[in-house]
Amino acid sequence: MSPPRHRPRIHTASLPAGAAAVMDTRTGRGTWHHLNPTAGRLWHRLASGVPVERAVEELVESFTAAGADRQVVDTDLRALVARLRSLGLLSAPAAPAPPAPLDAPVVYLPEGNTVRPSITDRAAGIVALPLALVLLRLTPIRVPLAVVRVAARIPRPRATATRAAALHLSVRRAGRWWPGRAACLEESLACTLAALLRGRHVTWVIGARTAPAAAHAWIETEDRIIGQDAEDRVWPYAPAVRL
Repeated sequence: MSPPRHRPRIHTASLPAGAAAVMDTRTGRGTWHHLNPTAGRLWHRLASGVPVERAVEELVESFTAAGADRQVVDTDLRALVARLRSLGLLSAPAAPAPPAPLDAPVVYLPEGNTVRPSITDRAAGIVALPLALVLLRLTPIRVPLAVVRVAARIPRPRATATRAAALHLSVRRAGRWWPGRAACLEESLACTLAALLRGRHVTWVIGARTAPAAAHAWIETEDRIIGQDAEDRVWPYAPAVRL
């Protein structure tokens, strides 16, 4: 693996049983690679900086001790390394996987009609959604990630769950006027930008799951997930990027 001298371009979601979902942010909206537990075990070692030969040897010893054929394991792992290399995943700096939450995330579900966006909330949503769409349509996802990362360094109070929900509602209302589709990635980035415009911080999260393999993006604040409907199941998505 390349030493982490540059901004990470590869992000990892740690999935159950050692599996992993790897997000390559170098082009487009990001490319996901879902790895089974064996591939995930190897990837986690490589992403943490363990040299290829050492990582392969460690896993060969581990599987051989469990009764597997040494030659078969060695051949399969080296084929996997070659595949990861062909995808370019071993030539870009990788960020450590964010720690998985200890408990299932809590989805914030306001009661009744308690979320009422102010005029400034609605204005922030109207400005933030086109900005998010432009960033995600015209630049690789690493650019909006960098924008949010830099903006997060500016001291601001964290948005309350109620305020974040009001901004999310504002973004969704603005989306009704958009002729295209604003999916979770656009919506969550727009909410993050709207919070920044209102002088607040939220956490922008991009993650993945397995069985079935899928990716998702959302925002959090006060240890709550914002903007999910009651029937949505964010869990068991694991974070790959938390800003």
